[in-house]
Amino acid sequence: MLSKFFPLIKALPLTEKTRSRDAFVYLDQCQKVLGWTAPDDKKWRVHYIIWAIFLNLLFMVILPISLLMPYIQMFKSFTAGEFLSSLEITVNMYGCVLKSLFIIWGYKGFQASNKVLDQLDLRCTSDEERSRVHRCVALGNMCYVVFHIVYFGYVAVNFTGYILMGRHAWLMYLPGLDEENNFIISSVCEVMLMSGGVLMDQCTDVSPLAHMLMARCHILLLKDRLTKLRTDPTKNEEEHHDELRKCIQDNCLILDYFNALRPIYSGTIFVQFLLIGIVLGLSMINVMFFTTFWTGLGTVCFMVCVLLETFPVCYLCNMIIDDCQDLSDSLFQSDWTAASRQYKSTLVYFLHNLQQPIILTAGGVFPICMQTNLSMVKLAFSVVTIIKQFNLADKFQ
Repeated sequence: MLSKFFPLIKALPLTEKTRSRDAFVYLDQCQKVLGWTAPDDKKWRVHYIIWAIFLNLLFMVILPISLLMPYIQMFKSFTAGEFLSSLEITVNMYGCVLKSLFIIWGYKGFQASNKVLDQLDLRCTSDEERSRVHRCVALGNMCYVVFHIVYFGYVAVNFTGYILMGRHAWLMYLPGLDEENNFIISSVCEVMLMSGGVLMDQCTDVSPLAHMLMARCHILLLKDRLTKLRTDPTKNEEEHHDELRKCIQDNCLILDYFNALRPIYSGTIFVQFLLIGIVLGLSMINVMFFTTFWTGLGTVCFMVCVLLETFPVCYLCNMIIDDCQDLSDSLFQSDWTAASRQYKSTLVYFLHNLQQPIILTAGGVFPICMQTNLSMVKLAFSVVTIIKQFNLADKFQ
């Protein structure tokens, strides 16, 4: 069903050419709409720049300000539930702006990483290797579609719930528009602005996941090549040595790929780690003590979106660390005992390099892994525990 609307989520047959960078087709189209990339045709460059400035001012400046203004205008009239609902969205939105700036700043890094992927694709000559690339490309596009459904599902659920209660979903400040006398118009403006913010958030959250998926794809392909070293009896010693050298080049390209993306996602995921503890804690307190059915349903959907920001990419980074260990094991277990001295010398050098795992860090401080992610989630539970122990929720009723 989904493949009818999003054909790239289905692995294409081997008769059709697919590149690793095709895993980012939907993501790149979304970023192009937001004005984060460059136009395909240079004659539209000026128009595209004007569009990008307008859209980013709207979603990165006006939207955060419109979420912040109610705290100045109507702070005393907030109920505890309205305050927490608004605060969790506002904090997440300001974090989204920071993440978006990192993604925009990393445009050249994405271009460099795509060139590396093109070089790695040249090594995929067998049908088995090309089939794996096709599946990973489809999975990368599927991640975009799943995030799109979940994130905009939150917008739909939250907006519908508040409309049924006759209230504004996000309490935005819209200058020049009387929100009480123009309830429908102001509500439509709110959902349009929030949809733009959610689209930005989706791009920043899908991007590291899709790029790490393709990184793992080529690591696993390299692992298979290491396992097959010196297994072809028709090749002579020089050809075996040449295969080993090609595997070393593949590993260097994979490292170049990570180095191109490392500074971008270091900042992006650092912001995500800071947000998950704060925003998830606020959401849990809101759900447990202050929500009705409809507001609680919207908040739960929001919590799912917050968990998706870090959990999948952290899980994938853990798998990459394990894959790096498997690379060294596969090389060591290959048939090298009867190889020439030159082959063994090259193998020892390569083995030493493979024993150093690829670890990404957030802000140069936190390793991007499940342990860090769980530590941040525990922070949210700690906040809820404190609220319950001191019975603070009753004091805000």
